[in-house]
Amino acid sequence: MRTQVDLIWIDGRQERWIRFGAIVEATIVSRTRRIVAFDPDAVFALVRWTANAYGTALSRIDIVRTCSAGAAYSTLPHVTPGGELLLHLSGWPKVEQVLQRIDAIEALGLDPAEAAPDYWHHVHNRLSVGMTPRR
Repeated sequence: MRTQVDLIWIDGRQERWIRFGAIVEATIVSRTRRIVAFDPDAVFALVRWTANAYGTALSRIDIVRTCSAGAAYSTLPHVTPGGELLLHLSGWPKVEQVLQRIDAIEALGLDPAEAAPDYWHHVHNRLSVGMTPRR
């Protein structure tokens, strides 16, 4: 069973995009929308951003491990069926800190999808309370 993620890009209004993860299948639905799929036990980062007439209305990042058949999972908007949430943060300052952490991992020549799930839990917990995560 593959996990599907519905992505969208409406310039200046709404964006849902994958920051990292091994996409195994992609289907283009329209000019602004596509659906990507991940194998079981894959890890990926989903960034969601929405704006309204007054500016940014929503900024979120989720790092998710896809589930195997029969395993328990959390539901998440635009992710079917769902997955294990390793990190879930809202607000642009925190989203930006996570993106910087991902960039730092990649600068070391490592794939963020291969990082230990406990590391992403650690980053989530530290940033949630305004602390700096350990390297």
